[in-house]
Amino acid sequence: MDVLSRIESGLTQTLDAVAQPGAPPGIVAAVRHAVFPGGARVRPRLCLAVYRACGDGAPALAEAAAIAIELLHCASLVHDDMPCFDDAPTRRGQPSVHKAFGEPLAVLAGDALIVLAFDALARAAAEAPARLPALLAAVSRGVGLPGGIVAGQAWECESACSLSQYQRAKTGALFVAATAAGALAGGADPAPWRALGECLGEAYQVADDLRDVCADADEIGKPTGRDGALGRPNAVAQRGVAGAVALLEGLVASAIEAIPPCAGNADLRSLVAAEAQRLRPRRLRRVA
Repeated sequence: MDVLSRIESGLTQTLDAVAQPGAPPGIVAAVRHAVFPGGARVRPRLCLAVYRACGDGAPALAEAAAIAIELLHCASLVHDDMPCFDDAPTRRGQPSVHKAFGEPLAVLAGDALIVLAFDALARAAAEAPARLPALLAAVSRGVGLPGGIVAGQAWECESACSLSQYQRAKTGALFVAATAAGALAGGADPAPWRALGECLGEAYQVADDLRDVCADADEIGKPTGRDGALGRPNAVAQRGVAGAVALLEGLVASAIEAIPPCAGNADLRSLVAAEAQRLRPRRLRRVA
C-alpha cells in the first residue's frame, strides 16, 4: 500500500471507530464531510517521510502521528470557514461544513476532530510509550498557544500583526509539528528538522496567498479574493505577484536545503519540489 493510501485508510478507520450506534448521526456525518474528500494530505505525508528518514521501529505510532496532524488540519479548516472568520461557502470543491450541516454542528465537528487527533495518538502509544510525551508536546505546540494554529487564527482578531508572525502561526506551526512528530516517532532528535517545517510552512502560506489572488474558485475549490475582502495579511498585497513568486521560490529552495543528511533525502526533495509546483496557480505555472 502506498503512503497516500495508508493515510486515507488510517483516516477512514479512525472515523469508522466513532461512527457507532448511539452516536449522534449529524455530527458523525459532519466530521466525515470535513475529512473526505481530502486535499493533498501533504502534512501527514511529510510526517511519514521524516519518520522513514529517521529510522523505524514504531510504524503504528508514526501513522497515528500523521493521522493526528491531518485531523487537526481539517479541524482548523472547519473553524476557519465559519461566518465568524472567513465565511467561506465551499472547501475542496464541496459545501463547507457549516453550509452543509449548520453552524452548531460545524463548531462541534471541529472540536471532535481535535479530540480524535489526540485519541489516535493515545491508542498507538503502546508501541513506543517512551516516545509519546515528547510527541504529544510537539503536536500540541503546533496547534495551541502561544504560536500554533489557534494563535494564527487569533491574530486575525487583532487590529494589527506582522505578516511573518501570522504566517508562522497560521500555517508554519503545523508543518513544524509534522516534521517534529515524524522525527520523534522514529526515535530521533526533532531539532534538525524544524527548519524544513518552518520553510515549507511559510512557502505554503505564500502559495495560498498567490492562489487567493491569481487562481479561480474552480481551481482551488474555495472562494478567492477573501484576504483582500477581509483585510488579512497577504504576501501578494505586500510584495506584488512577482515579489510573492520570488519569495515562494526562495522558501522552497531553503526548505530543500534544510533537509538534514539522511537516507530519504532524495524522496524528501522530490516531495517538496512537487508540492511547490502543484501549489503554484495554473496561470503562473505557464509563466514559470
